[in-house]
Amino acid sequence: MSLAHSPSQNYLLAELPAAELNAITADLELVPMLLGDTLAEPGKTLSHAYFPTTAVVSVYCLTHTGVLAEIADVGHRGMVGSALLLGGDYTPSSAVVKSGGHGYRLAHEPLANRFARSGLLRNLLLRYTQAMMAEVGQTAACYRHHTIEQQLSRWLLSTFDRLQTGEQVMTQEMVAGLLGVRRESISQTATKLSNSGYIRYRRGHISILDRAGLETRACECYAVVKAELQRLLPHVPANSSSAHVKNPYV
Repeated sequence: MSLAHSPSQNYLLAELPAAELNAITADLELVPMLLGDTLAEPGKTLSHAYFPTTAVVSVYCLTHTGVLAEIADVGHRGMVGSALLLGGDYTPSSAVVKSGGHGYRLAHEPLANRFARSGLLRNLLLRYTQAMMAEVGQTAACYRHHTIEQQLSRWLLSTFDRLQTGEQVMTQEMVAGLLGVRRESISQTATKLSNSGYIRYRRGHISILDRAGLETRACECYAVVKAELQRLLPHVPANSSSAHVKNPYV
């Protein structure tokens, strides 16, 4: 049996009063968001904002030499396309689906119209954008000052906060690419975290076994970003409920 879809599965949209949500519901389009789908590219005009419900999107920067680094990720607590709210038509970053699922998209024109008319929607989306900016800045500091173990632990906690399942399927090459480090470094670090009982990592399947323990291995960046989200959007859950469930994968 397939799950019913609803805009309120995106916690950012769910924050809107019923009247405000109803005002944009007709313009929201449910779309599949498949692993690897590109939602935004540097230099290309943004046509829609996206509100994931069961998908997770990686926002990253790519250098001309081919090196990339993830600067934020977006799941059911947020949106992709904040540049449309700030007067920009495109961003220098890319947005690619890293965990497939569904979401809703809203075209630029109806988004701009509601953003201009509704103080409630404008305030909500600007507060989310501020939280996103805080995550980008903290992530930049993390890459510069923290160990690979701290970075990987932060990245895992952040990713699983946005997942609707207890498991992420991703190769070491993909994780290394998003963190901008060597694959061998991810392999060694993941093995260390696995041997300590914090995670399970087998054949590209990652699950968190001991969240509290993993948080002790992460740098302060995870807590700082989480606290800022809760400050700006206090009614939006900081974690996906499924992120606390042990995965039965063996």
